[in-house]
Amino acid sequence: MSKFEFEVVTIADIEKTGFLDIEASQVKTISCQGRVDFRVEDLENGVSLELVAIPGGEFVMGSPNDEEWRNWYGNAFPSLRDVNVEGPQHRVVINPLWMSKYPVTQAQWRAVAALPKVERDLDPEPSNFQGSRHPVESIFWSDAVEFCDRLSQKTGQQYQLPSESQWEYACRGGTTTPFYFGETITTELGNYRGTDWRFLDKTYPGFYGRGDRGIYRQQTTEVGIFPPNPFGLYDMHGNVWEWCLDHWHDNYQGAPTDGSAWVTGGDDSCRIVRGGSWPYFPGLCRSATRHKYALGIWHIGIGFRIVCST
Repeated sequence: MSKFEFEVVTIADIEKTGFLDIEASQVKTISCQGRVDFRVEDLENGVSLELVAIPGGEFVMGSPNDEEWRNWYGNAFPSLRDVNVEGPQHRVVINPLWMSKYPVTQAQWRAVAALPKVERDLDPEPSNFQGSRHPVESIFWSDAVEFCDRLSQKTGQQYQLPSESQWEYACRGGTTTPFYFGETITTELGNYRGTDWRFLDKTYPGFYGRGDRGIYRQQTTEVGIFPPNPFGLYDMHGNVWEWCLDHWHDNYQGAPTDGSAWVTGGDDSCRIVRGGSWPYFPGLCRSATRHKYALGIWHIGIGFRIVCST
């Protein structure tokens, strides 16, 4: 086990700081240093997988009623218009764990795909956007589970996808704002659709809160090029959605409070994805955003990261 140092960036809303001579739409960033434990799994042939130590703790899961974009699901899916998808907010206790520093990359995927099969075959090159340091994407949920099983078999450690609560706790890194950067996000800090999109009779904005519009890269980026969160995790906002273990439930009524995956009831034909993705808007990249995909669906905007208990 080793330690690594990194810089954490926070966006400060100018209007809230009292500098009223500056337009409210402008933002500034504040940087500070972080230092966390990490360890490395050697996948051979020059490929490794870094894991960051996530401390145990308690947090409030979900979003407050006044958080912008929290009702996006009901706006997109009229049948869920009255469903509190990101609520009710509730306290969850999370045990210490290890989480991969980045979304699983294509180089890491190829290395593990070459390991002995556990349950199902893996395509060593599934991704639409090629690049060894780009996140693997276009994979089914069951492919991500097979990756974890093969890595567990190789290492003797128990790797798996994170539960939804583990993911949100790790993403927030102790923050309570919509993003771990603060009240907004910019395309200098994450990979998402930073331009407006007109579809039918609606315009979906490329900005969030008092943030500015940015660029739309139209593809994944290499992992680790944007600043990390306070736990030292990269790419938790945007780039690719990340598969979680949990069944889809329309809200948090009856959800576990011990950090375990919610795999009873709900819609067991779908699994949770978190974090937003390169073709999605900033409001869908928030720490509390929930989305679902069917088990039989893959998408060029879905990848994953892994966890292991300490």
